[in-house]
Amino acid sequence: MTIVIGYLPAPEGEAALDVGFAEAKLRGLDVVVINSPRRGADGVTALSAEDIAALEARGTESGVGVTVLQPGHEDDLVGVFNDTVAEYGSTMIVIGLRKRTAVGKFILGSQAQRILLEADVPVLTVKA
Repeated sequence: MTIVIGYLPAPEGEAALDVGFAEAKLRGLDVVVINSPRRGADGVTALSAEDIAALEARGTESGVGVTVLQPGHEDDLVGVFNDTVAEYGSTMIVIGLRKRTAVGKFILGSQAQRILLEADVPVLTVKA
């Protein structure tokens, strides 16, 4: 059994890692970190081999095993999360949230909102 952590290299992603690792240690579980690369206002968010090694080391320091996945998702990030939950027997998803205006949510949609509403397991959200 595992906890799935949604991660992008941003303050919200770092907060999700901190809380996700703490929850996993508390429950005696490993984590699966999902970094779904996409192009956005800040460029490509894919992790390098060095970034992945650093995440794995950070998990080890926290006392949990870490698997890092970088699946593509097009528009179905929720499907990626639910598939990962099923494959790894996950009991929880942890994601970081950032503040967005109502107009921003309407125009761009909200992957976090879709994960909250459509995930197959409980979702823990954290702020940076």
